[in-house]
Parts: sequence; structure tokens; C-alpha cells
Amino acid sequence: MNTLDFSPLFRTAIGFDRLARMLETARTAPDSQSYPPYNIEKTGEDSYVLTMAVAGFGPDDIEVVARENTLTVSGRAPQNEEGRAFLHRGIAGRAFERRFVLADHIVVEGATMENGLLQLSLRRVVPEALKPRRIAVQAGRPLTVDQQPALANEQGEQAKAA
Repeated sequence: MNTLDFSPLFRTAIGFDRLARMLETARTAPDSQSYPPYNIEKTGEDSYVLTMAVAGFGPDDIEVVARENTLTVSGRAPQNEEGRAFLHRGIAGRAFERRFVLADHIVVEGATMENGLLQLSLRRVVPEALKPRRIAVQAGRPLTVDQQPALANEQGEQAKAA
């Protein structure tokens, strides 16, 4: 087995301890956590689709919960097995729970199920207050502490007008 050393990536990064732990957990995670299989597709600049293969489950058997930066998809085993005798069972019908860590400002817009595939639409929605804004640089003498708040308000009004 090939091991990767991520420590050089984190020597100059501050506050990414959680990311380092996630990478280490993913590297050492057992293969038994691969059910149900899924795809994550980037469909646009800020949009994604998570597709999970959940054959044998109905919409009432699936629960999708987005809480803080975690998306949890869980499925209850279907209960309509009474009176059925399987000679071979290749379609898994066991309960599952998958957790996905979401980046900041990712929201789940909706979920659909068709032909045994659960599709979740996700989008990055950055609040206006957190979007980058351009600060005008003006020539002149250095500002005093009393003048800085007034200039900040003036620049904010200019940005709104633009």
C-alpha cells in the first residue's frame, strides 16, 4: 500500500487542522464504507450534483439531512420482505448512512429519485457581505485615525453607486 505524507502541505497553512484530519481519515478508511456507491459531479461554476445508487429503496426509505457543514444521507432497509424466498440476493437492501462534509456556503437545493438513483442538487451561495469587493486607492496624504471611518463610509457609498 502506498502512503502519502501530507505534512509539507500543512507546514505553511494555518487553521487547516480539520482538513488534515479528514485527509488522514479518508486515507485509512476501510473499504466497507463504500455502500451505497455515489458520484459527485461539478455541473457549473458553483453547482454540484451528488448521485447515489440506492436500488431497492423508495423515497420514503431515504432521509436527507443538512446540518451545519455536514450532509447526511441515510436509508432504512425496506420492510416488504415477508413471504419472499431469495435463491440469490445481489441487490443490497441493508440500511446505510453516508456523511459528506460540505464546504462553507454550500446549500442543498433539492433531491430527486428516479430509476434507483438519488440525486441531490447542491450550490455554493456566498452571502454578499463575504464576497470580495474592490477598494479604491486614492492619492493624497496619510489618513489620521479620525478620518479612516469617514473614508470607509464614503468608499462604501461609491461602491453602491457603481
